[in-house]
Amino acid sequence: MITSAQIRAARGMLDWSRKDLAKSSGLSFASMMRLESFDGVPSSNFKTLEAIKAAFEQAGIEFIGTPEDRPGVRLNK
Repeated sequence: MITSAQIRAARGMLDWSRKDLAKSSGLSFASMMRLESFDGVPSSNFKTLEAIKAAFEQAGIEFIGTPEDRPGVRLNK
């Protein structure tokens, strides 16, 4: 599972707007706004978070740690 902070950090590393992430993941802009407003793991459908994770991974982001132990991201290009 990924955290809201990881979502924000990954967007920053790729210089993506929420609109860019929505387009890449096939989700709505409103979903991006809601998911990034949480602390920790957003309360959302598993498929939604998987779509976001897959979009980032396809763009070269690697998710590291766990939500409980040093969650982070790194660019894997």
